[in-house]
Parts: sequence; structure tokens; C-alpha cells
Amino acid sequence: MKWIHSILGVLFSFFIIIILLITSVEAVAYWTPGYYEDEYEKYNVTADVHMEMEDLLDVTREMMAYLRGNREDLHVPTIVDGQPREFFNEREIAHMEDVRGLFLGGLLLRRISILGAVVCLILMAVLKARIVQVLPRSICVGTGLFFAVICFLAALISTDFTKYFVIFHQIFFDNDLWILDPATDLLINIVPEPFFMDTAGRIALTFGISVGVLFFGCLLWIFAGKFRSSRLN
Repeated sequence: MKWIHSILGVLFSFFIIIILLITSVEAVAYWTPGYYEDEYEKYNVTADVHMEMEDLLDVTREMMAYLRGNREDLHVPTIVDGQPREFFNEREIAHMEDVRGLFLGGLLLRRISILGAVVCLILMAVLKARIVQVLPRSICVGTGLFFAVICFLAALISTDFTKYFVIFHQIFFDNDLWILDPATDLLINIVPEPFFMDTAGRIALTFGISVGVLFFGCLLWIFAGKFRSSRLN
């Protein structure tokens, strides 16, 4: 029976890691005040797109609302180079529809993972597992292994970000709409490659801290339990 408890503990750990990863992406994309403005100033984006900062931020808010499913389309009127126009052209809209599907799929995966984690806890309770002992150990093992894999991937990607940026798009998109032209597509100017590098780094840092807190918290719990046991004996 103990092996079933261990399997459920590992599955719970796996679900928690997925939840933390997707939440880290969401935290950077939606919960970081001033992030986009700072990035736009850093890379002088307003000059590249010939827009005022407030207009650019308005477009960004509408774009992020669309990705989250809070807006039905990406027909966003704005002012570019002093002239009224739609910010996104048809190619950009088609590409962002794919991105939206990817983002909403991630949010769905998080909901499924939350449900999976709850089911694991219920099954462990029904099977009379010693949850306070099984989960900390399982989480330490699961987060430790996953964190090692993430660190390896991060080190690998840092050797040639452009190469793996292209590979990422080839894996998750079945068309070439993501290959934008700076001469005609404003989207590539507001999210240039250095922006993606900064964002990936911030997501990795957020995820790393959250996983680290979980790992060391469970490790501390394990040591505290052993200390209590030794005192009783």
C-alpha cells in the first residue's frame, strides 16, 4: 500500500509544479505593475513604433485582455505616427489567435492540475496515507528533480536564445505566422527578442523562487519531524 501512497505523492508534486510554473508566467504577464512600461522605455519602443507611451500601454492592455479571454478580438484602434489606424494587421491577428490558444490552454492545464492535486489528496486520505510524512518527501523529490531539469534547460537556452526561441515556435505553432516583418508588423517592435529574453528570465526567477520556497519548506518540515521523533525517543 505504501507504494501507492508514494505514487500519489509524486503525482501531487507534479501537479503542484505545473501550477507554480503556469502561475509564474501569469504573474509576470499580468501581476507585475509597470513591467511593460519599463521594458518599452528600456528598448525605446515608442520611437520604433512612433507612438505615445500611454497609447502603447492601452494597446498592450487590450492585447493582454485578449490573450486571457477577456476580449473577443484584436481590432484595436490607436494613433501611430500621429495618424489613427488599427494597431494589428491581419497577419498579426492570426498569429495572436494562435498565441491566445496556447495561453488559454495553459490556464486550462492549471485548472486540471488543481483538480488532479485535490483528487490525489482525497485518495491519500481514503487510503489512510500519512499525508504529513508522504507529501513533504514526495514534494522534495519531485521539485528537486524538476528544478534540476529546468536549470539544465535554462543553461542550454542561454547559450543561444535565438536558436531555441525559433525551436519553441516550431514546436507550438504549425504555421509561419510568428515570423513577422518589422517593416509592416508593429507587434514585433513592441515585443522584440530582448523583451522575450527579459520575460523568460523573470519567469524563471519567479518560478525558481516559488519552487525553492516549497522545496526548503518541505525539507524543513522533514527535519523538524525527525527532530521531534528523536526527542521523544
